[in-house]
Amino acid sequence: MAKLRHIALSVPDPEKAADFYCEAFDMVRVGKTDSPLAKGCYVSDGVITVALLAYKTDKWAGYVEGEDERGKDHVGLHHIGFWVDDLREAEEKIEKAGGKYFMGRPEDDAPSTFYEMKFRDPHGVIVDCTHLGWGGSVKEVIPADESEREKFRKRFAGTAIAEAAE
Repeated sequence: MAKLRHIALSVPDPEKAADFYCEAFDMVRVGKTDSPLAKGCYVSDGVITVALLAYKTDKWAGYVEGEDERGKDHVGLHHIGFWVDDLREAEEKIEKAGGKYFMGRPEDDAPSTFYEMKFRDPHGVIVDCTHLGWGGSVKEVIPADESEREKFRKRFAGTAIAEAAE
């Protein structure tokens, strides 16, 4: 089963954005990138990894004239990513559901190499899929033991978060 474990935001200053998410939401820095695609930082809450990316060109930002014209200067949600069991099976399911391949498929079979295959959903939203996950994320979430649930209840007592968790 595919698991949502990655969200990417296009931001002008990845370091400043990482500082904000770490300070405001107790996220932890789990990586950096400076590739031809983008300069960025990765932060995580231990389950989902958020990529904070400053794209270097419109092409790498996913610009497609008449279809997706956000470009490298867009600020906001850029794409989401699913950790899947099998990339070929995921690609078949995506295409059967109306999505289409966008970029990222390696030329050779690479079962132990991290890469993201990118697709567009029927509305043009970019969706990543990978079989190896992202640094700072975990695929299967193990329910907290009773002592951890009790800490959670005390911390969020009387809030909508606590009520939703019950």
